[in-house]
Amino acid sequence: MARIKGVDIPNNKRIEIALTYIYGIGRSLSNQILRDANIDVNKRAGQLDNDELGRIRDEVEKYTIEGDLRREITMNIKTKMEINSYEGTRHKKGLPVRGQRTNRNARTRKGKGKTIANKKK
Repeated sequence: MARIKGVDIPNNKRIEIALTYIYGIGRSLSNQILRDANIDVNKRAGQLDNDELGRIRDEVEKYTIEGDLRREITMNIKTKMEINSYEGTRHKKGLPVRGQRTNRNARTRKGKGKTIANKKK
């Protein structure tokens, strides 16, 4: 198994898909990295030699991914919470942040449904 940025890349998958196991790399960024490194997207991750892996590592270094990206995202959320922006207050309350409805859904963020006493049906 190859390791890129501390993440094990599965050997049996195409390298285009295997790179998406790294947090912050999706399909389009994976294709961009492989295009810049001159590597065939249909090649399996286990078939790559050390030279190709080195070129991929060099290309991946150019982007903010894994721990740095997670840290940046949490800092952005904390900043919004500190300045009491609308999104920050929604994060504090555990409610949907991006304008979704809450009266019919959003259980994943609001928690288990609460029954109201003496409510007539």
